[in-house]
Amino acid sequence: MPFYEHVYLARQDASAQQVEELTAQLKGVVEGLGGSVKKTEYWGVKSLSYRLRKNRKAHFTLMDLDAPPAAINEIERLERLNEDVLRYLTIKVEALEEGPSAMMRRAERDRDRDERRGDRFDRGDRFDRGDRGDRFGDRGGGDRFDRGDRGGRDRSPRSVGEETQTATEE
Repeated sequence: MPFYEHVYLARQDASAQQVEELTAQLKGVVEGLGGSVKKTEYWGVKSLSYRLRKNRKAHFTLMDLDAPPAAINEIERLERLNEDVLRYLTIKVEALEEGPSAMMRRAERDRDRDERRGDRFDRGDRFDRGDRGDRFGDRGGGDRFDRGDRGGRDRSPRSVGEETQTATEE
């Protein structure tokens, strides 16, 4: 029989228990039609790239299947009818991947990295830099620095009459 990787996304409103029940139901359909489910992985609730039927997050589940095409057609038909399923994707593969999927390995790698790194706030050189008044050099504690004479017209306050006198004198 051919091998398939099947991933489906369930609504974020559904509980994890409801998602497990749906997975068990799909597994029963596959086994009833002469196939077998080699592995199931619940990837958790993840953010979606864009909204699907007013949902911003979804429960992700992977199923590795060794099943006839009729079983695949049936579980896809059931998922189309189920309101909790937002999307599904079935891919025919040459061989099923042994061990955890790439998503699960990534989660483990992230967990290991966080454990090695420890508490992020234990670095003494951060968050304790003292007074920041010298950040602007010798410009003086954050005040606007003097722009000096930039040329152009004189911006000192004068009355209108004085401006016309200077213009006629030149």
